[in-house]
Formats: sequence, structure tokens, C-alpha cells
Amino acid sequence: MDFALSAEQESIRDAIARLCTRFDDAYWLERDRSGGFPHDFHAAVAEAGWLGIAMPTASGGAGLGIVEAALMMQAISESGAGFSGASAVHMNIFGLNPVVVFGTDAQRARWLPPLIAGREKACFAVTEPDSGLDTTRLGTTATRVGDRYVLSGRKIWISTAQVADRMLILARTTPRAEARKPTEGLTLFYTTLDRTRVEVREIPKMGRAAVDSNLLFIDALEVPLEDRVGEEGRGFEYILHGLNPERILIAAEAIGLGRAALTRAAAYARERVVFERPIGANQGIQHPLARCWMDLEAAQLMTLKAAWLYDRGKPCGAEANAAKYLAGEACFRACETAMLTHGGMGYASEFHIERYLREAMIPRIAPISPHLILCFIAEKVLGLPKSY
Repeated sequence: MDFALSAEQESIRDAIARLCTRFDDAYWLERDRSGGFPHDFHAAVAEAGWLGIAMPTASGGAGLGIVEAALMMQAISESGAGFSGASAVHMNIFGLNPVVVFGTDAQRARWLPPLIAGREKACFAVTEPDSGLDTTRLGTTATRVGDRYVLSGRKIWISTAQVADRMLILARTTPRAEARKPTEGLTLFYTTLDRTRVEVREIPKMGRAAVDSNLLFIDALEVPLEDRVGEEGRGFEYILHGLNPERILIAAEAIGLGRAALTRAAAYARERVVFERPIGANQGIQHPLARCWMDLEAAQLMTLKAAWLYDRGKPCGAEANAAKYLAGEACFRACETAMLTHGGMGYASEFHIERYLREAMIPRIAPISPHLILCFIAEKVLGLPKSY
């Protein structure tokens, strides 16, 4: 059993870390204050060829796995970019996985190269205001009219929709009551985000101002038949090939942010002198930081296990969800502990900890709540009755 990263994987981490030095703490602090998508950061990642890390080589990608993608996203977050940096490229890494797996050769040739090159940006439009995580009850409809579909409905918490050129969208083509089972009758599309038919309304929020979150109001959006991914009615099955990688990448990003906070906290504890001694000499400071390190390392092991399973085509639902849960909790504890270690200075924007703490809520909430993960593990792993 070997837990060491390969030389190639280490080189990926090093290369991403070097790229991120061009976007320092002051850059991300300004993005947090003023908002606005970090186009220059996105362009730098694209120029270096990293947006296609897990995309097929035939489409211009690197053809690597979710393990390598997770290491990349962790390095971005750990650089101090946090979720502001990671979310700017997050969708590119995992979102088109259903297209990679179920799209046609023509679709991959048409859609993937511009995404990998950074010429296009995409958003992931699944969640809705009235259905939340109960995806089978989403209300957006897609009606077949000749050689096209007409989509109408609403989506919520859609990241990067302000800057996206395209969207991967799930809609119901067969009413739920008429489908053989609730997960059938949903169809997946990857299509142009036509702003004459889609109103994109940004949601003011607590953190990660650099990457927008939005409500989408879709009114009779016409989607060509060739923009349908796979077969009609099997969209729920297809998006599962994006959901597990998303949980793994969110976990990796959370670990990166937690490590960034822990590094700052440990440095401050070594340097801050009170009562003629560094505060890091006190066990009341040492022990919480040490626990945070252990929590983050444990979450890292589960994240890498989940990614390893996914890359080998093995079932990984429990592991991906567990990784996201453990990493989200460990990240929050690390950021909270870093805040308490800094005391009042942790509340000051210039020390960055308060930004980290606000962003640390993201991997706890999204893309699935910790409560539903516990329900999933209880039911699917422990065999307990379904509770919801």
C-alpha cells in the first residue's frame, strides 16, 4: 500500500503553486472587496493548459484523472486563493464529465476544445428554488418541437452564469407522474446561454464575491437536438458522472483552504509574543492547531481514496460523500481555529483569516448538505431505513 504521490503528481502541484504566486493575497483580497470574475486568473490557468487536466487528449486535454484534478484544485485553494480561485475554474474541471462519458465524438470535438482553451466558460444548471436537492422534482421542462427542444423554468445557485457562454442544464422531458420511476424522464443538455431567453440575476452573498452565484429565469429557450447529451430521459443517470467528481474536488478545495488557514495560524502563533513568550508555546494554542492538522490529513486520505476509486471505474459514492463531509468540517474547524488563534487581528481583512472563514461555509453547504450526507451513509452503507 503506497500513499506517496508520483513524480508527475508532485510536479502538477508544484506547477500550479508556481502559477498561483502570480496572484497573491492582495489580488484575492481586492477580488473579495470589489467582486468581479477573475478573468486574468482563469486565462492564466487556461494558457498553462490546466483547464483540460481531466479531459481527453483527443480534445486537447491532458487525459489525467480526478486524482490529479483534485491535487490541482487543492493547490489553487491552498495558495490563498481559496474558493474564489478554485470556483473560477471548478466547473471546467468536472462539469463536462457527462459529455466526456456520454457525448458523441462530434459533441466532444465541438464543445471541449473551446472550454479547455479558455475561450468559453460554462455553468452547471441543475438546482432549483422549489426542489433543492430533490432533483427528481425539478420543474424546468423541455418540450420536443421538431428538431429542437423548448426549455422553460428556473434555476438557483448557478455559479459563473454572469460570465458563462454555455450551460449544462437538466430538464424534465417526461412528467414525473408518467415516468416509470422518479429518476427517469430527465434530460441533459449542453447549450448556449442565450440571454435573450435566460435572465441571469446575481444573488448577493456572504463570501466568494469574485465568483457570482445566480438565479436563472428561462423563458422558451430553444435548444437544438444536437445539444442533447445522450438519450432523452436518462439525464439523471448522466449527471451522476459529474456529481461524484464534484464532491471529490470540493473536498480537495476545502482541504487546501483549511491548510492555508492553518499555515497562517501556526506562523502567527510562532511570532506573536504575549507575556514575554510566543503564544504558540501555550498548549491552549498548540492543541487545537494540532487537531486541525490531523483532521485535514484524515480528510485528505479519504479524498484521495475516493478519487482513486473513481479513476478506476469503481463505485465511490460513499467515499466521495464522506470525503466532502470530512473535508468541509475539517476546513471550517481550521479556519475557525485560525481566527481564534489570531484573536482580534483575525477579524481584520488584511490578515485574510476572516475571508477564509466566510468561504469555509461553502464546502459545508454545497453541493450537498452535511445532513443529507449522513443520511446517505446511514442508508447506503449501514443499511438503515431511509429517513427522508
